[in-house]
Amino acid sequence: MALRAVVFDYGMVLTGPPDRESHDALLRITGLPHDRFEALYWADRHAYDEGKLSGVTFWKKFLTDASLDLGPGAVDELNRWDARMWTTQNPVMLAWQQALKKRGLRTAILSNMGDSVLANMQREFDWLDRFDVLVWSYQHGIAKPDPAIYRHTLTQLGTQPGEALFIDDKPVNVEAARALGMQGLVFSTVDQLRADLTTHCLAAALPIP
Repeated sequence: MALRAVVFDYGMVLTGPPDRESHDALLRITGLPHDRFEALYWADRHAYDEGKLSGVTFWKKFLTDASLDLGPGAVDELNRWDARMWTTQNPVMLAWQQALKKRGLRTAILSNMGDSVLANMQREFDWLDRFDVLVWSYQHGIAKPDPAIYRHTLTQLGTQPGEALFIDDKPVNVEAARALGMQGLVFSTVDQLRADLTTHCLAAALPIP
């Protein structure tokens, strides 16, 4: 079955690493050791991505769980730095998306995403509208690796699973896509992606980034 679409994860695929200055600001504001901060930060991130928490309620819960009373304005400040931390971009991958479009393929972003981060991205990035389909998890109340969000993306694209390639930095999310019949690649670097496209016999069907 010929490829008709490429579906991208956002974070760590279309973006670079989280912004270091923003991460340092979160540590400075909370005053927490790195490992303690990370444990609390990721404990409820999936709930945030599913829309069960907003950016504001995520940080209120974070402060409660950390037994921190930082005074008025702290939640909004943390929320702003968090959104900024994920507002980075990977120019090579963005250029590849344009090359795919020129080749006639449809493109989508399927991302586990909370409301405040998306709002900042929409302010900063005009390239989001270059994609045919945008699926942000919190807007649907489901997040990867739930099969339902992949099915929704395929429906929006108008493609069968075997006609779509899914690229994500998390193996569990790629495995979920493959289980539905999509082709899937785990992203780490652009160089590795180039090698994987060749290894999986996709280089003939797609331009190389």
